[in-house]
Amino acid sequence: MKVANNDKPAFEKLYMATKNQMYAIALNILKRPELAEEACQEGYVKIWYNASSYQEGQGTVLTWMISIVRYRALDMLRYKKVRKEEPLEDDIVLTVDLDFVQSVSGNDKLKSCMSELELAQRQAIQLAFVKGLSHAEVVESIDSPLGSVKSWIRRGLKSLKRCLTS
Repeated sequence: MKVANNDKPAFEKLYMATKNQMYAIALNILKRPELAEEACQEGYVKIWYNASSYQEGQGTVLTWMISIVRYRALDMLRYKKVRKEEPLEDDIVLTVDLDFVQSVSGNDKLKSCMSELELAQRQAIQLAFVKGLSHAEVVESIDSPLGSVKSWIRRGLKSLKRCLTS
């Protein structure tokens, strides 16, 4: 990866190719454009400085980048909730937004695999990974026991992995 060698043109090319996807992820979690932009900016700074730590055997570059931006957005969301700086939206949709998942991943197979999951698994995965909620927040949102929520997420992710690799 040229970016790991501090190649600025390569980083600019990577940024241009991924900026919309990263922004969509951050915006979906944070719901506010200015916060999403901040999460992306901080995420790209981290990507630039940590590009050499990326390991090919642990997923694609895009997956690694998405996780950095996603975790930054989640950190910002949790910080805002703890400090109660502003009201956060609680309009959580309990159906899987497959169009959003497809737009983020660009993967028709993922959309198909998501539709094969049980409703409870889809809901829990969407709330945890697309909306960025913690397990406790998912429990509260769908009014189900923590053990059930964790099981749904774990089994759902295993099913997705099986489906996507077949």
